[in-house]
Amino acid sequence: MPKQIDHEKRRKQIAEATWRVILERGMEGASARNIAKEAGLSLGALRHYFSTQDELLAFAMKLVQEKVTDRIKDIAVRDLLPKEKVLQILLEMVPTNEETIREMEVWFAFTAYARHKKDMFDANHDGIFSGMRNLIAYLDESDLLKQNADKDIEAERLYALVDGLALHAMLDPVRVNKDRIKRVIMQHVESICVEDTRETQKRHP
Repeated sequence: MPKQIDHEKRRKQIAEATWRVILERGMEGASARNIAKEAGLSLGALRHYFSTQDELLAFAMKLVQEKVTDRIKDIAVRDLLPKEKVLQILLEMVPTNEETIREMEVWFAFTAYARHKKDMFDANHDGIFSGMRNLIAYLDESDLLKQNADKDIEAERLYALVDGLALHAMLDPVRVNKDRIKRVIMQHVESICVEDTRETQKRHP
C-alpha cells in the first residue's frame, strides 16, 4: 500500500526550509533550487507544492505570522491580570529567545523583499497595528487606561515601541535582552495606565 503523504505538513516543512535558507543566505539566496535542496526535494517535487517562488515565500511568511498568532491566542485565554496579560502578549512580538530571533530575522528580510510586491504579501498590513489597538482598547475596557489618553495615538506609540525593540533586540541581543525588553514595555504600560487595585490587593492581601 503506498505511503500516504500529509501535504500540509510537507508544505510547512518546505516553509521551514525556506526560513533556514533565508537566515543562511539572505533573500537573494532563497532560490527555488536552494530551497528544494534544503528541504531534501527535487525541484520538480517543490513545484508540485508551490508553482512559483513568490507563492512559496508568501506561505512561509504567513506561517511565521500564524505561529506568533497562536502563541498570542494561548496567552489571551489565560487567567491573568490585564497589565500582565498585555505584557505577555507584547513579549511575543519581540524576539527574546533563539526561536523568535530567527522568526524576526526572516520577517525583516521578507518585509524588505515584499515591499514592492503587494499582490504577494502585504507586510505593511500584517495585523500588528490592529493588535495594538485591541490591546489599548482592552486596557481602556479594564478601566486602566488614563482618562486623557488618545487611544489611536497610544496604539501608534505602542506599535513604534514594539517595532523598535524588535529591531534593537535583533541587532544587539546582549544589550537588549529579555529582561531589559520586559522592563521597557512594563514601564511604558505603567505610564499610560492608572494603578490597578487588583494588583495592590495581590501585593497586600
